[in-house]
Amino acid sequence: MSYYLSVDCGGSKTAAAIADSAGNILGRGQGGPSNFAYLGLPNFIQAVTETVNAALKSFIPDSGSTQTLLPPPPNAPLFASAWLGVSGVDSNAAVARLIPPLTALLGVEPIVANDTHLLAAPLRLHEDVSAAIGCVSGTGGIVVSFKQGEGARLEELGRVGGWGWILGDEGGGFHVGREAVRQILWDEDRASVHPPEKRNTASTLKTRILERFGIDDPFELLTIVHWPDPAPGASPAEDEKGADTPAYTRMVREKRLSSLAPLVFAAAFEDKDPLALRVLGLTTRELVDQICVLLRPEADEAGKTYPERTVKASETILCFGGSLVGVEAYRKMLLDELERRGHVMKRVTFIDDAAVAGAKALAAAGRAR
Repeated sequence: MSYYLSVDCGGSKTAAAIADSAGNILGRGQGGPSNFAYLGLPNFIQAVTETVNAALKSFIPDSGSTQTLLPPPPNAPLFASAWLGVSGVDSNAAVARLIPPLTALLGVEPIVANDTHLLAAPLRLHEDVSAAIGCVSGTGGIVVSFKQGEGARLEELGRVGGWGWILGDEGGGFHVGREAVRQILWDEDRASVHPPEKRNTASTLKTRILERFGIDDPFELLTIVHWPDPAPGASPAEDEKGADTPAYTRMVREKRLSSLAPLVFAAAFEDKDPLALRVLGLTTRELVDQICVLLRPEADEAGKTYPERTVKASETILCFGGSLVGVEAYRKMLLDELERRGHVMKRVTFIDDAAVAGAKALAAAGRAR
């Protein structure tokens, strides 16, 4: 039997799913990070190898814990087709570098694309939509629109964001954490023109974040945010000559901010804190700005032309993926903002396992051939 393999290669983990021709998931495996841009080719291939092997061993009998099933023998192919969604793959050149070693590893030439392609896999499963928008909001963020291509392939129509934490990642964890610090400091700045006894910047979000870093003065956040990254491989003692150094000195700057996102969500959705809700309102609007680049109005305005590769919300499935949009209340904020701007999606889904969605879509494409 030949199987259908899908691998979701992300910045924090790698997930593989294997389906039979009917779309039943037979095996799953997980491994470490596999962002191609961060790891480079050898480490990327190693991460994929370990994860796919784990998925195969989860259902193939008599495959020992030390036995490797890859690459398969030329006379006994394992996979009818394979699809890899890879974070850090943003160009045709990157795809071209990956296809030869992945083909040698898997015994079949795979579809290789950015990881948002896997997120849009449900497009094939619904006849009442002609386009899909994949919206990632986890540590980072990106939105991409698609229409059905040949076979299991999706044809990318438009893409917005995905520039990484220094330049973008709107709507993602880093953006939420950064905006939380910015709004705390903004409130302090605005209060500075009032006498101390009349300043009121109380907020459960502010309290949560100051407690997180063990500080009392909000302006100490500036030191924390701008503190240099720890030296690669250095121990805490080597970094600061002492065991009592603050924990943030042992975190890279990106994580210092992205790790604040759960605090913002807790303050907003549990405490109903106005400052936290304001932060999420700002990040939501910026992410919706990006989604709207891919959309066109439902009714064409007389005399006005629209980009050919934009799509109508009424004909589109919006596929969310990532830890932040895994929170229903945050998804609702995004959908409410889209509706306020006149865009009501035909379908909305949250993909909690993009590898499974991809394997099912591959199998469906195989049955359609």
